[in-house]
Amino acid sequence: MLQVGSASVDITPNLGCHLIGYFNDRIATAIHDPLHAKALAISNGEMTIGIVVCDLIAVPGDVVRAAKERIASETGVPPERVMICATHTHTGPSIKSSLGTPATEGYAEWVAPRIADAFIQASRQLRPAQVAFTRGNCASEVHNRRRVMKDGSVRMNPGYQHPDMVRPAGPTDPELGVLIFRSPDREPLGVLANLGLHYVGAGVHDAVSADYFAEFGVALQRIAGARFQAILANGCFGDINNCDFDRPARTSPDPYFQIRRVANVVAAEAWKVWNILREEDFRDEVPLGAQLEMVPFKARVPSPEELAQAKARLAAGDDPNDHEWVYARELVLMESEPSEWEVPISAMRIGELGLVGLPGEVFSQIGLDIKAASPFAQTMLLGLANGTVGYVATDQAMDEGSYETRLCRHVRAPKGTHALWMETAVRLLNGLKG
Repeated sequence: MLQVGSASVDITPNLGCHLIGYFNDRIATAIHDPLHAKALAISNGEMTIGIVVCDLIAVPGDVVRAAKERIASETGVPPERVMICATHTHTGPSIKSSLGTPATEGYAEWVAPRIADAFIQASRQLRPAQVAFTRGNCASEVHNRRRVMKDGSVRMNPGYQHPDMVRPAGPTDPELGVLIFRSPDREPLGVLANLGLHYVGAGVHDAVSADYFAEFGVALQRIAGARFQAILANGCFGDINNCDFDRPARTSPDPYFQIRRVANVVAAEAWKVWNILREEDFRDEVPLGAQLEMVPFKARVPSPEELAQAKARLAAGDDPNDHEWVYARELVLMESEPSEWEVPISAMRIGELGLVGLPGEVFSQIGLDIKAASPFAQTMLLGLANGTVGYVATDQAMDEGSYETRLCRHVRAPKGTHALWMETAVRLLNGLKG
């Protein structure tokens, strides 16, 4: 008999923390809405697996490891059977320094056990459940932010109705995956939705917020008229945002209007496809599985010439408001960091649904390729899973350039990562399918 448990733990930082996501250092002066680690524990009597989705820009590998060690100690569930992901809000605390924003001291150590506690609590609240999965389409909100310009260059976020735009530089994946758990008497117990879409962002940059991911949960519960854990996990969103540059920008005096609008659209689509499901689509007995493979990661490093130029720029004087100074500092900081390590690619099975966890801000084409090759009836791609190496672009995008491929500490993936990660993910899925 299938069982599911859910839980949510508050991971909101204190005021005064450093907010990460832009080039400048922002200090939190208010909390618009709290941040959470939301967990599902799923068991069929033979195996327990789990997913934890955190309202953070990313969860570094050391925090993931610490959380999983606590989970294994308290529940006996091994690390490879738990996927810990981040939503990628840009109004959350910095855990590690990046692009001019220092780390929030002590937050990593504080948050790791709380992430673990979310799953631990979920695992202690298992109850009989039925499960079904479906998919919707959110094409109106999913757009490739990289555009080919008239001069042949590729530019990220060129601006609304820019006269020199020619076409998007890559595809989108507007598929909204929806995984639903309910009790035998049809009470909603938990929903995991999955969409590859960057944060939306508000007009207020110094207030803590979980962005549209939290608003999605509020909206879906309101539409359903019930209380349950409604989780939205990000997908392959590295080159995707909700800005339709071919049309005029939406404006509103409410700085959070766009966040709520996108959340409402996504929640309404989830509710629509949920209600198309038939009774026979729900199962109370399904096979579960989980696999994780560590794959080599040989990071790009600056050339001697690039390092020399970076050091010369820093020697000319500090200017944190100058993007070139910020990038120069990033290159110099790389000298003291390793350039080779291993990263986790993970996969799970819930009946005929496959889930893949990729540790980065992965371009949409990579996710599309994995879905196309998956042996499962439906596949969800969860980005920023079990750590992060930052942006992971296609080889073509790396040749094209722009922000997502410019070398810094969160843009280090080499050419060939697309093929390696796809091959690994599909192999894991095939192994779970049997």
